[in-house]
Amino acid sequence: MNRTLTYNIPENLQGMTINAFLRQKGFSAQNLIDLKKHKESILLNKVFAYQNNILQSGDTLTIQIIENEHSPNIIPVKLTIDIVYEDEDLIVMNKPADMPIHPSMDNYDNSMANALAWYYQQQGKAFVFRCINRLDRDTSGLTIVAKHKVSAGILGTMAAKKSLYSEEGGIEREYLAIVKGIPESQSGVIDAPIARREGSVLERAVDFEKGERAVTHYHVLQAANGHSLVSMKLETGRTHQIRVHMKHLGYPLIGDFLYYPEMDYIKRQALHSYRLSFRHPITGTKMELTAPLPEDMKNALDKIGGFRL
Repeated sequence: MNRTLTYNIPENLQGMTINAFLRQKGFSAQNLIDLKKHKESILLNKVFAYQNNILQSGDTLTIQIIENEHSPNIIPVKLTIDIVYEDEDLIVMNKPADMPIHPSMDNYDNSMANALAWYYQQQGKAFVFRCINRLDRDTSGLTIVAKHKVSAGILGTMAAKKSLYSEEGGIEREYLAIVKGIPESQSGVIDAPIARREGSVLERAVDFEKGERAVTHYHVLQAANGHSLVSMKLETGRTHQIRVHMKHLGYPLIGDFLYYPEMDYIKRQALHSYRLSFRHPITGTKMELTAPLPEDMKNALDKIGGFRL
């Protein structure tokens, strides 16, 4: 997608090169290389400029991000989507359960990527799928998709930060889960490395010898009838991290076909990406978005009984 960014240069930044200024704004080395491919990508006071040009107080710097390509192998498919937020730089979706993020051999035309390809095709816009925080197929809730390569680079850097807090430049991710059992401690931190379970393609496990560090912060919101509704914040983002960590702690997610295949209350892992908090990649504005608990998780709590919804 094409995007035009306009910056008015303040007095305290005069004397910087355009290259240094854009790096300060979060442009990656690859972003800066891409800008060189189109003559009209950088305008200084409406005149073509090079990245080594010097900025002066009062200058107007215009950056034109030009993208005409489409994601290969993603066919547009009309599917129901729930858009929580959208602007020129990103879109935040409330993904339903049973929808994969990316197409695959067995899910060629039913993914969130297919749905967004159709959504933007109807608007006549080129679309490259760049998902920032990927969710498992049966995990519902909020996920961010960048709409151009610059926002993708900045958001990707934010997602990689090992921080719980958006104020420190990261993406704060809060999940809600229903687990079997009631943790002895109402709050805690699970710091246990995760690796692929030997002999399995899908399954992960805590592995203190071969695993990568994984940290999950949890807080019990409610507990009743041998089950708990738990809030969890991720400090790292390993595959199946919450599912593996809660099982390791002794409180597996109900409905989880891999780690606790007990389907009395729900037919998928009871896990929902509830809240995302982050600084907007272009404007720097504080963003905080939430998605309500989905109906199947509400129904599960109702069946268990004793929870206030």
